[in-house]
Amino acid sequence: MKLSQLSNNKARYTGYAIVLAGALLMFSPFYFMFVFATHTSSEIFSMPPPLWFGSAFLDNMASLMRHIPFWRNLGWSFYTATMQTLLTLLVTSMAGYAFAMYEFRFKKALFALALTAMLVPPFLGMIPTFMTMNLLGWINEPRALYVPGAAAALGVFLMRQYVASAIPSELIEAARIDGCGEFRIYWSVVLPLLGPALGTLGLISFIQAWNNFLSALVVLRSPSMYTLPLALRILQSPTNSDWGAVMAGSAVAVLPLLVLFAFTSRRLIDGLTTGAVKA
Repeated sequence: MKLSQLSNNKARYTGYAIVLAGALLMFSPFYFMFVFATHTSSEIFSMPPPLWFGSAFLDNMASLMRHIPFWRNLGWSFYTATMQTLLTLLVTSMAGYAFAMYEFRFKKALFALALTAMLVPPFLGMIPTFMTMNLLGWINEPRALYVPGAAAALGVFLMRQYVASAIPSELIEAARIDGCGEFRIYWSVVLPLLGPALGTLGLISFIQAWNNFLSALVVLRSPSMYTLPLALRILQSPTNSDWGAVMAGSAVAVLPLLVLFAFTSRRLIDGLTTGAVKA
C-alpha cells in the first residue's frame, strides 16, 4: 500500500513538474519582452542579455512616440477591435440561432460552406479583400477592418453548437404562441441565454482583431490611421531598428490582452467546453 501511494505521489509530482516547466516556457517570451522594454537596444543585444528590469522604459516610450503617433494608433486598435467584436457577436449569434433552430433549403450545404471557410488561409483573401474595399471606397478607413470580419466562421460554428445544446426548441415555440415576432424572440429570449458563448467568442474576436496585422497592411495607407501592430512594424528595419522602443510598444500593446485574459480565462474555458457533450 505504501509503495503504491509512493508511486502515485511520484507520478503526480512528475506531472506537476512537467506542467510547471511548460508554463515557464510559454511565459518566458512575455517576461523577456517586458524586461527588454526597460533596456536600450545596446543592452538588449549585449552578452549575456539582461535578465532583470532596467530603467530605460520612459526613454524607450519617448523614442517610440517620436517615430509614430503611438497613442493614436493605440486608440484605433481599441476602436477597430471593439467594433469587430460587437459586430461579430451580433452577426454570428443570429446565424448560429438560424442554423440551430430553423429549417430552410440548403441549410446543411451552407453550414458546411461556413465550416470550410475556417480551412482557408487568411492570406488567400488579401486580393479579393482589397478589391472589394477599394470598390466600396473604404481604403484607409477603419471600417474596412471590422466589417469584413463580422461573419466569422468560427463564431457561427460556436453559436450554432451552443444554441443547439443549451436552448430548448420548446422555449422558442412558447414565445411564438405568446405572439412574439422572430426578431423579438431572438433579441428578448435567445440572446440573454447566450451569455457564456458570447463571452467566449467576444474574447476570441477581440484578441484576433487586436493582433490583426495582415488586413491592416492591405487596406490602411496613412501612418496616422494604422493600428498598433502595423505601426510598430514601422520601427523595424534591417539596419537600424530601435528595439528598445519596439519592445516598449509591444509591452504596452500586449498588456490589455493579458489583463483581459486573466479575468476571463475561466469563462473562455467554460464557453469552449459547453455543448461539447450532448446530453
